[in-house]
Amino acid sequence: MFTPRAQNPALAALLTLMAAAFAAGTTLLAKALGTGVLGAPMHALQISHGRFLFALLAISAVTAIMRPRWTRPDLGLHAKRSGLGWGGVTLMFAAAAFIPLSDATAISFLNPVFGMMLAIPLLGERVGPTRWTAAAIALLGVVILTRPGTGAIEVGVLLALGSAVCLGGELIFIKRLSGREGPYQILLINNAIGLGIATLAVIWVWSAPSAPQWAALAGIGVLMALAQTCFVNAMARADASFVAPFFYTALVFAGLYDGLIFGVWPDAISIIGAGVILSGAGLLAWREGRLRPVTQRDL
Repeated sequence: MFTPRAQNPALAALLTLMAAAFAAGTTLLAKALGTGVLGAPMHALQISHGRFLFALLAISAVTAIMRPRWTRPDLGLHAKRSGLGWGGVTLMFAAAAFIPLSDATAISFLNPVFGMMLAIPLLGERVGPTRWTAAAIALLGVVILTRPGTGAIEVGVLLALGSAVCLGGELIFIKRLSGREGPYQILLINNAIGLGIATLAVIWVWSAPSAPQWAALAGIGVLMALAQTCFVNAMARADASFVAPFFYTALVFAGLYDGLIFGVWPDAISIIGAGVILSGAGLLAWREGRLRPVTQRDL
């Protein structure tokens, strides 16, 4: 997926931490837009449109500077990946308006779990007991975050779960694109197709943004582009099994942003649920890291 660079774990860790901070920043701005902090509450479809619009502009600028080598793209795979990515991003932005950012971010870490499940019918992968155990642990964390006994499941939890399913499906197509095309080509095509989908979807809910809302939309797009660029470059400098755990700090950044800006701090249930989800996701990441050098089957 990218041109390997000289191994530099320290730089890879720093780049991943930056990617996590930037990614959490996008949900913070989405929450500000969706809850009416910057004007009339903005529909998630319009927030998503702004994300793809400004991310495409930012990545186009980076691509023009980097001048990467281009190969013939598989537009079919790109379309499927981009459609799922757009759905995942839109649902995540919608969820951010209903539940604490720490909860929404924690649930988003289920995407590799759903990716693993979808890989069974779509890629023919075998999944053994260790990976199923990891998935069960992570899903238990979501059950905790639903706060059983309250009598109702938060709409935001369902939206975040939908986002995780979409992003898990997106992982399937990212796997199929890996090794075939360069990272900047993938990011550019992904955001271009995503913008096309978002433009068609936003027609029905479009309203003229205020100046602060335009600034927030631009911020979401630029932060997302920065997060993607940092993460891609981190992956080029260290193994995925080393890089992935550092991205879990997005949960810390999300909780910090939510507390400082909105005064919403994670409660005990949020912390326990997030911890359980991260335990399952971490176990899955560890297992995947051990599988890849040897075999693709979970023995």
